[in-house]
Amino acid sequence: MKGRIIKSTGSWYAVKSLDDGAIHQCRIVGKFRIKGLKVTNPVAVGDLVEVNSDGSIEEIYDRENYVVRQSPRKKHQLHLIASNVDQAVVVVTIIEPNLKQGFIDRFLLMTEPYDIPVHIVFNKADIYGEKELAVYEFLKDIYVKIGHQVSLVSAEQNTGINEFRESLKDKITLVSGQSGVGKSTLVNVIQSGLGLKTTELSDYSGKGQHTTTFAEMFDLAIGGSIIDTPGIKALSFNHFEVMDVAHNFKEFFALSDNCKFGDCTHRDEPKCAIKNGIDSGIISELRYLNYLQLVDEVEDQNYWERNVEY
Repeated sequence: MKGRIIKSTGSWYAVKSLDDGAIHQCRIVGKFRIKGLKVTNPVAVGDLVEVNSDGSIEEIYDRENYVVRQSPRKKHQLHLIASNVDQAVVVVTIIEPNLKQGFIDRFLLMTEPYDIPVHIVFNKADIYGEKELAVYEFLKDIYVKIGHQVSLVSAEQNTGINEFRESLKDKITLVSGQSGVGKSTLVNVIQSGLGLKTTELSDYSGKGQHTTTFAEMFDLAIGGSIIDTPGIKALSFNHFEVMDVAHNFKEFFALSDNCKFGDCTHRDEPKCAIKNGIDSGIISELRYLNYLQLVDEVEDQNYWERNVEY
């Protein structure tokens, strides 16, 4: 039987048959690997698989794309979030909780290697004042210019929901975001009856709490489906080299042929097209600052990996 994984709980996988839509609980037999990557989970929601009559997954069909992140528990391994998606939605807020500096660019660094379109959705518009709205407009200008769709919505007041729902029609969409941004509430508003668990911000820390435990795919009445994922608290990139970061800031990569050096890291090198782009307003200074932080993190991590014995 050929089917698609619609839920992953770590050891068991719910597989929906492509023939009759029946859902089967399955397990993995043998070892599966992604070439060149060490992953904590061999299959993910969105994968097309072949299942034996005994419920064992014996084959994973070639993926059109996939999204991985550094495992939050095993820093030397990666966690496969989802595969075969048409687009990704990252839900953020300006406040409650405060937007983490650089979070959007870190998320884009996960999706850019496979050119997965990203829709950036700012939730909780109902609590934004003039200051927050100005921040939204500033960020919207940055990300629209580099080709991303950006929306302002309120799950509580139904603001912008119809347009957001329409953007999901007939597509497989990965939905992710910071913990506490109202992602589950937003998804429940998109389609009533899903019943995703929601929670309030922690009174003690003012930060979000995890509500989604495992990734799960839900069909949409309008056509298409969404893959709901656990809230993200941090994103790191131990598996990247410096040039991986440089190549996946797409507007940097587009200009990099004009740099004097082919391996320019856009930091201290002379005649750097990216630094010239900042001066001329082509490149966002905020994006550049986030880029520098990521490059420094990757470089520092690689140094310790190569020079410290465990």
